[in-house]
Amino acid sequence: MLELSLIQKVVVWALPVLFAITIHEVAHGWVASFFGDQTARLSGRLTLNPIKHIDPVGTVLLPILMLMISNFIFGWAKPVPVDSRNLHHPRRDMALVALAGPLANIVMAFCWGGIAKLGTFAIDGGNGWLGMPLTYMGGAGIMINAVLAVLNFIPLPPLDGSKMIMPFLPRRAAYYFDQLEPYGFFILILLMVTGVLNSMMMPVVFLLMNSVGGVFGLA
Repeated sequence: MLELSLIQKVVVWALPVLFAITIHEVAHGWVASFFGDQTARLSGRLTLNPIKHIDPVGTVLLPILMLMISNFIFGWAKPVPVDSRNLHHPRRDMALVALAGPLANIVMAFCWGGIAKLGTFAIDGGNGWLGMPLTYMGGAGIMINAVLAVLNFIPLPPLDGSKMIMPFLPRRAAYYFDQLEPYGFFILILLMVTGVLNSMMMPVVFLLMNSVGGVFGLA
């Protein structure tokens, strides 16, 4: 494929990023609502309108900066509010609420794989004007959702993985583990700068991407 300019990259990546972060957050809110907490619903966050979920830094600034220097990006949205006190079984249900986000990203990765496959069909049929954008956008959707899914399985507060392991920790250990949350972002940045995050994530990211590619016969 041709090397894209920054403007072309932004156009290709915009929809996959917005869908990835929006559906990720809505999945959290929907599962929380299913288990008894209506906080996200009452605050108007159970919507696919991306404006309700955009974080100026995590959804806009950081992805654009990363696109300027690489073909690898990640970001985040404003977290949907969840009050665990309203859940039927707070420790268990909070883990399921957390799991919903990255699982939604995995499902979306396969959906974007289908879109990329449609793009290849369009190209083979002589409709490159349609097929090329679909193929590029599908590939971007596979990557961003794979990255977000794997990233959020890392058991580091405030990432979803930390909430998934809470039910398996003794209550005292869970309390102290939760106190790491104010420092989690800085720990994540340190892991990224030192290359540790990349070495942890990328083998699993590529495994997931290759799985999607294998299902749809994508290179």
